[in-house]
Formats: sequence, structure tokens, C-alpha cells
Amino acid sequence: MSDSAGVKDVTAEKLAEIKEAAEELSAGDRQKIVTPEYMFFEAPRERAFITGSEAAKEAIRRSNVDVAISYPITPQSETMQQVGSLWAEGYVKEYYRGEEEIGVMSAIAGSSRAGARSMTATAGPGLMRGMEVIASWPGGRIPAVLLIMCRVVNCPLAIQPDNVELAYLLNSGIILFHGENQQDFFDYTMKAFIISERPEITLPVAVAVDGFFVTHARGYVNIPSKDIKLPPRNPYAEAVPAMDNENPPARLSRDAPIQKSNFISYHVHASWQQEVWAANDRARRYINKYMGGLIEVVNPEAEIMLIASGSAVSQSREAVRQAEEEHNTKIGLIKVRSLRPFPTLELREACKNVKRIIIPEFNHMGWLHREVVTALYRHSTAEIVPGPRVFGGMSMPTEMILQTIFPEKKFSF
Repeated sequence: MSDSAGVKDVTAEKLAEIKEAAEELSAGDRQKIVTPEYMFFEAPRERAFITGSEAAKEAIRRSNVDVAISYPITPQSETMQQVGSLWAEGYVKEYYRGEEEIGVMSAIAGSSRAGARSMTATAGPGLMRGMEVIASWPGGRIPAVLLIMCRVVNCPLAIQPDNVELAYLLNSGIILFHGENQQDFFDYTMKAFIISERPEITLPVAVAVDGFFVTHARGYVNIPSKDIKLPPRNPYAEAVPAMDNENPPARLSRDAPIQKSNFISYHVHASWQQEVWAANDRARRYINKYMGGLIEVVNPEAEIMLIASGSAVSQSREAVRQAEEEHNTKIGLIKVRSLRPFPTLELREACKNVKRIIIPEFNHMGWLHREVVTALYRHSTAEIVPGPRVFGGMSMPTEMILQTIFPEKKFSF
């Protein structure tokens, strides 16, 4: 009798564990769907001290993601590992590790075309390996989200932060945001899904941060309750409807007249590229609505202006503070949130009375300097200083920026 009772007790305990596990796995189903406006602007938030990888995880927890596919490469591996935990808890519907980056990016394209809200992440050489497929996403009107944790891509091999890889995405048609810190990584990721899936946009959105400086460092992040999530994707209200996998449509590229006529194929491709870039530009409306604009301006009346994106913004903020407090000089700062679409008109307006522009960057080639020079050509008489720049994983002491602002003074760094 006692043995039988013991067996019943053990069985009951096991059943309780299974029930508890089942409830945990259905956590995503128990979340309440709220509007993007409520999630982004109205929902109460609590302050957490977390890493950038954890911030991305928490964003995905609230983003109602259908499919997440991973492949490891430092420094993004930790983020996608944590997304795997979200799948185990029931917040992500499907998750697996791909065979390599080309396969992952191809699978993301397939899942997105089938109507699933899809995301993945990569870094440095992984981005380069998957670039052939990623570059095809905009033309395929793939509304997916790609998280990028920037790192060195060139030899000698290193895993340190360097955002030169973003230069390769600037002309692909993909919408590209560059976050400054852990808070940006959290906010931009959720907003990327909503912007990506707008019917008049229907394009992939990449959210980049500088690896290690953001991903593995902790910062304060204000986050809403995990009990709410964004609305699901509606793939039947987008520019390119979801593919019916039971009855796949004939693809345009298989049409014999197009293949045999260079004139027609050129015209089709050219007009489609125009539409991709027009859709990219139409994203401005929603970047303004959900992200507060393509740029942020500090001290707009200043005659000396720093223009930066990513981690260089944080260093520039400190330089602005030190310039005023220690050198009695007010310096301005323009934080570029969106690299594509690029804030050309916004920069022209913000720099119309500026006499000197300094562009600190975490890469050697100075892709942001090139973009700014192009945007301001014949619209500003300011001296535009290319740098300072650090790369290969080097940090940027604030003194480097101050030395550029005050070349007549001597700073130790």
C-alpha cells in the first residue's frame, strides 16, 4: 500500500512538473497583443541593467516572432543563443541552427516569403559570407529583420569591434539603422519589425550596433512588461503577397521573352530597383513616427558640430560635455539613427549655420564621412573634417575628439 502510494506521489509530482513546463512553453500564447503605439510610447517601463545581447533578446520576446534562424559568429552568438531560450519558453514559434550563413539567409528569405515574421543575426565575416543572399532580399521585397553586431572583417583575423562592414549594406536597398547603446538595440529591433512590414515598404531592416561595446557591455534599458507583444504580421497586406507554397506562382525570371530580350530584362530590373529605393525612402514617415526622426540634434545653435552614428555617438556626447565644462565651448552633436534612408534633408537643415563639422568613426574608410560630404555638397560652406577614426577594435578616447575640436591644444591619449 505504501509503495503504491509512493508511486502515485511520484507520478503526481512528475505530472505537475510536465504541466508547469507546458505552461512555460506557452508563455508567448499568454502574452497580450497591443498596438505598436502602445508598446513604444504608452506601456509602463521598468529599468533594467542588462547587456546589449540581453536587450535584443527582450525585444524579440515582445515582437511576436514566428521564425528565428541562427548560425554562430562572435559577437552575435550570445544573442541568438538567448533567442533559442525564448523558443524553449514559447516566445518564438520556430528556431533552429542553420548550416552556414548563405543557408541561413536563404532560409530567412523562404520563411519570410511564406508569410512568417522572420529574423536572424550575424557579424563581420558572417555578414560578408551571407551578403549575396542578403543583397537579394530588398529586390525580393523580403520583410525580415537582420541584427548586426559589427566586428572586423579583414585580415588579420580579429573579433574586435569595427563597423566597416556597414559600408557594404549602404547600397543594397536594405533599410539600415545604427544604434548607439543597449536602449537603442532594444527599441530599434522592435520598431524594425513594424517598419519592415508596412504595406508601402515591405523591405528588410537591419539593426546594427558596434560589437562588444554594446553587445557584451551592460547599460540601463527601460523595457515594458514581458506580458505584452506586438501584433502578428499580416503578410496578405504587403507589396508582395505571401507565397502560396501549395500553388507557387510562375516567377518573372522564368518568362522566356524576358530572358531572351535584353531590352525588356534591363527595363524590368531598372524599374524594380527604382521601386525598391522608393520604398526605402517611404520608410522615413515611420522612422519619424516610431523613432523620433532619422537624427537627433544636441545644441543645434553651435557653430562646431559632431556628426556620428553607433558607439561614436556616446564618445561624442562626452566630448560635448567636456568641451563646455572644461573648455567653455559649446559643441553640437548630430546622432544619425538611420543610415538608409539617409537623412540628407535633415542634415542640410541642421548644418546650415555650422562652420566646422567633425565626423568621428569606428572604421578606417570613413563611410559616414563620405555620406555626409555627399549630402552637404553645395548646401554647406562648413569645413568637414574626416575623423578622428579608430578601427580594428580600438577604443576612441574622448581626447581624440577634443584634439580635433581644439587643434591648438595638447591632449594626452
